[in-house]
Amino acid sequence: MLLGIDLGTGSAKALLLATDGTAIGEASSSYPVHAPHPGWAESEPGDWWLAVAMAVRKAVGNHADRVQAIALSGQMHGVVLASESGQPLRPAILWADTRSSATLNAYHSLDAAILERLGNPITAGMAGPTLLWLREHEATVYAQARWALQPKDWLRLRLTGEVATEPSDASGTLLYDVVSDNWASEAITALNLRYDWLAKIIPSSAIAGYLTAVASEHLGLRVGLRVIAGAADTAAAALGNGLLEPGLVQLTIGTGAQIITPRSQPIIDPHGRTHLYRSAVPKGWYTLAAMQNAGLALEWVRGILGLSWQQVYTKAFSVPPGCEGLTFLPYLTGERTPHLDPHVRGAWVGLGLHHTQAHLMRAALEGVAFALRQGFEALEATGFKATELRLAGGGTQEMPWKQLLTDVLRIPLYATTVAAASARGAALLAGIGIGVYADTNDTLKLAATPTLAATPQSVDSALEEAWMRYQSLYPRLKKI
Repeated sequence: MLLGIDLGTGSAKALLLATDGTAIGEASSSYPVHAPHPGWAESEPGDWWLAVAMAVRKAVGNHADRVQAIALSGQMHGVVLASESGQPLRPAILWADTRSSATLNAYHSLDAAILERLGNPITAGMAGPTLLWLREHEATVYAQARWALQPKDWLRLRLTGEVATEPSDASGTLLYDVVSDNWASEAITALNLRYDWLAKIIPSSAIAGYLTAVASEHLGLRVGLRVIAGAADTAAAALGNGLLEPGLVQLTIGTGAQIITPRSQPIIDPHGRTHLYRSAVPKGWYTLAAMQNAGLALEWVRGILGLSWQQVYTKAFSVPPGCEGLTFLPYLTGERTPHLDPHVRGAWVGLGLHHTQAHLMRAALEGVAFALRQGFEALEATGFKATELRLAGGGTQEMPWKQLLTDVLRIPLYATTVAAASARGAALLAGIGIGVYADTNDTLKLAATPTLAATPQSVDSALEEAWMRYQSLYPRLKKI
């Protein structure tokens, strides 16, 4: 059996997978994200460590002696400053953190040739800008740190005592050269960042170390288990869902939302609105439209309105499309695709006395759907036309919500049946790493066929008017 561990933004998930692709056990354990100041997003790595143990023990159950290997996936872009042994020196700074926006001028001043090789828009929340912020504002911790690691790579250090990263996570740091497929030494030197604390890059399916005695006791697993490098959560989810062939497109809705399509070569967005990262496939890439405020925004609205999730859908879909003139802009933490604006903030616009709690909730759902449409259109502008869209993630279960998504995106949606796709992808990488599967293509035989979930209805004029209204509001919101 193979164990995949996914270190997400708000929870750790563990999936025990039989080698025939059957899920034997699955569990998760949550932890908080802290915002000590506006625009900040941090987590305590110690919370991750405890949650991983809880999830693994529950998922593995009485099969501990049958686990053959472990692999990891995890949230991208974050930074854990750690000592030689892996002790965190401060809370981890996460992808949703926008404090580094003030450092972006250092990137924009780089030579055009260096920027082009980074292959990605310059945005706050990436590891490179975050490290620039830490150098300026927390110089003592910056100088003390031995390692600057991505979240899952920190977890693997705690499991094995070994330090490494792999291409899919490294390529999301703004410190990676997507052309030469290695750390971007010219950019790192020009930014005067430390090269010595970046981990060596090994393949996603390589053995990165072996489970230590301390980690073995913590997880309830055998000492010496092989631990495979793994992949960033989006790359792992693509593998877990069998999304490997160029031309396929998948939407994942969680805390944020990602729309991705695999690429057989590195194609840089000429408009600079989407991201280009390495996949879990050797010499593979994917183009990504990343929206920061999906489940994050909906959970915030649900909370301030005091609704259960069942009430969210019951109330919201009692309101007609377009919410009778009310629009929600979901930019609670700034936005990446397509605006690349860490400073923009959310709003309800068009409020009147006739609007109710239900209108506010429906407007939030529509606003998130409209943000996804903008991301989808930006992705298509990189040079392909999608005919269908795979739908993944825990935030896409309710049929009225699926119907709203397909009506806004104007494309058929096909549901994947894998709930923990990132953890599954990690488990498959564990299998590749120890020779259970020959390569990533060998795992395709284990992938379930997506099923039709929703098709667009005839165009609703009120919904289209709401979409046009939504698009017009961002330029005006920037001026506030």
